[in-house]
Amino acid sequence: MQGVIGAIQWGVLLDLLLATALGVVLLARVNEPRTLWLLRGYLTLVALAWVIQRFATLPLTTKLVDALVMACSLALAILWQGELRRLMELLGTGRLDVLFGNQRADKLASGSVAVLSEAAGRLSQLRRGGLIVVDLGSDLRPEDFLNPGIALDAQLSVDLLLNLFAVDTPLHDGAVLVKGNRILSAGVILPLSRQGMNRHGTRHLAALGITERFDRCLCIVVSEETGTLSLARQGRLERPITSSRLQELLGVATAQVAKPGGKPANRPEQKAVSATTAGRSVGADSADPRA
Repeated sequence: MQGVIGAIQWGVLLDLLLATALGVVLLARVNEPRTLWLLRGYLTLVALAWVIQRFATLPLTTKLVDALVMACSLALAILWQGELRRLMELLGTGRLDVLFGNQRADKLASGSVAVLSEAAGRLSQLRRGGLIVVDLGSDLRPEDFLNPGIALDAQLSVDLLLNLFAVDTPLHDGAVLVKGNRILSAGVILPLSRQGMNRHGTRHLAALGITERFDRCLCIVVSEETGTLSLARQGRLERPITSSRLQELLGVATAQVAKPGGKPANRPEQKAVSATTAGRSVGADSADPRA
């Protein structure tokens, strides 16, 4: 009899340890403060439901808490559909090193941030469309894109970026993938987002689509019609912005990725640069399919 009771106690202890370990892994993978708060609240609710079921005989309360957990699960599945899809992809491909956070966070050097900002600013002045994906540690691979494009593995430079987005060239309409201070590939075709399909052009939908799936990924967009600069991150688009504002946002994002275990760096207030300040009109950009 004592052996059975001891086995049950060890089973409960193992259950608690495994659940705690899973919760720690999930919390460690989240960098966005609001997402972290939601996850903490959900895990607290699940723990409360377990305690009530385990140690109290409260049938009605148990039913209510279970229903609340189910409702929250459905809500989070909708809110985090991109993250859940990414989780299933990692499990299916066996990339457990990425799943458990062993990948190296490839930070952008200050020189690379300046190059990207200058190149985007010059593309904006020329009104030459551009789409630059910046990998800050998402471990992007060819299978993550609709078309992986042409492998380059070249040194990041302003002149090369301008040449890659030259008009009437085969690589003009695709995206350029940048990691660290290297241009990995060009002519990349990105998955499109379904949000704002009536408001945004193809380039902006592609930027939203890739950043919805990968949290450590940024996307710089230059409209071909108006030259408007935009930056997409985590499925959100900030536009219009200036090249100096772009450099500031890239620097902040780099600082946040550099501290995955600590508090995110202080984010400056989102300054909406007016169309007059940017020197461009935004209205025509949303209607342009090439934007």
